Amino acid sequence: MEILRDRSLRAYNTFGLPCSVRYYAEALTADDLREALRFAEEGGHPVLVLGGGSNVVLPADFPGLVVRVALQGVELLEDTRDRCLLRVGAGEDWVELVEYCLARGYFGLENLSLIPGTVGAAPIQNIGAYGVELREHFESLEALERKTGRIVRFSNPECRFSYRDSIFKQECRDQYVIISVTLKLDKRPALVTTYGALEGELARMGITDPSPEDVSRAVSNLRRSRLPDPAVLGNAGSFFKNPLVPSEVFSGLKSRYEDLVAFPGPENLLRLSAGWMIDRAGWKGVRKGAVGVHTEHALVLVNYGDASADEILDLARQIQASVKHTFEVQLEIEPRVY
Repeated sequence: MEILRDRSLRAYNTFGLPCSVRYYAEALTADDLREALRFAEEGGHPVLVLGGGSNVVLPADFPGLVVRVALQGVELLEDTRDRCLLRVGAGEDWVELVEYCLARGYFGLENLSLIPGTVGAAPIQNIGAYGVELREHFESLEALERKTGRIVRFSNPECRFSYRDSIFKQECRDQYVIISVTLKLDKRPALVTTYGALEGELARMGITDPSPEDVSRAVSNLRRSRLPDPAVLGNAGSFFKNPLVPSEVFSGLKSRYEDLVAFPGPENLLRLSAGWMIDRAGWKGVRKGAVGVHTEHALVLVNYGDASADEILDLARQIQASVKHTFEVQLEIEPRVY
């Protein structure tokens, strides 16, 4: 494995933010990871582990080692009449994996079509869209413990999944590097099409009895229509989480804003639409220099070409303060900020 010096990560993060790093390496195997981590430990260098760079805000300079996880491979572990188990390397592209599964009759991931990033990053975030979350089709994962180099297996319950969250964003943060993910997929479709926007898109397409491929196409249509292509306009997708509130808080806000949008949450809580609140607070389409709020989706912050992390985060803080003042609700940033 080659360790390179003085690299730019602009091409390795979907925000397109400039980030100069002192050392850079790509890990194709678990042994590559061990070698890279040993190099960092011996040199006293901080470590930043990078996947697809689609859910991060990178600093202008990183003085240590960036390791890009690039482990490949798709292996069929179990194949019965009703389901299959698929072990996937952490460096595989998520969008390509969903297409791979649909082409082979492995179902369950169709609502998660066109989500950018790598397979290894998916459990960290517990990615979700249009009524489906990764945890519903997650069996287990293998992760390399950074401190010891040993490989540890995490089952579904051990990952402690919740909304856009897992143990790897909490008590195990920066302790492990995911190297493979095992998914449990259906051989017989069990479609989830009750999400409002998805129902509407299927109707627009004239489809009353959708197949998994139809659902995937509808989800892809929605994402393309609402979210800017990072190759054209830098962004990290949804920048804020939808906040959870008690029913009494929702009722109070609903009495003031009849068109308030909310979704069912866990434990009798309600999940408010962060995008709706940002839009209602007047931020949709606002541009401040090189950064702005997308004209079609208020939940997406964009880089118009020359933005820095500081500019992105300054705009985010202004939006948080505005929403807090207007609705008395605190928004939480979704991407990881370094």
